[in-house]
Amino acid sequence: MDWNHYRFRSLWPLPAPVPVVYRELERLEDYPLWWPQVREVTRLDDTRAALRFRSLLPYDLTATLREERRDPAAGVLEVAMNGDMEGRARWTLTPHGTGTLARYDQEVVVRKPLLRRLAVPGRPLFRANHRLMMRAGRQGLAAHLADGRQAV
Repeated sequence: MDWNHYRFRSLWPLPAPVPVVYRELERLEDYPLWWPQVREVTRLDDTRAALRFRSLLPYDLTATLREERRDPAAGVLEVAMNGDMEGRARWTLTPHGTGTLARYDQEVVVRKPLLRRLAVPGRPLFRANHRLMMRAGRQGLAAHLADGRQAV
């Protein structure tokens, strides 16, 4: 087992239709407005952005995200990640009642030296840290959507 390899899946029921949720998720530069653990986003060009994350544990992660797939009709946003984490992340949006079910899949290998050294004893904490970050993201986006102040 590679202790630095992670697969995550999160399901976010959200109170807005797919096109509205899609528009919010494709605007990486606005993530810090509703997702507290996304501390900084710097747009590098039309298809790349540098992000800095920090959840409960006292370390930052940085990654450059490169757009791999943007398909509003299919409800799919997918990026390749490089930096402290290397791999892929994908949002898949489907109608869910009067709102949207946002499915987030991520598969990464951690490259940050400190986290690699702590891979075995820290793995349960790293996974819990990710769960907390995703829960806060879901809550933040749901509140943002309920406010009705989304990007047009």
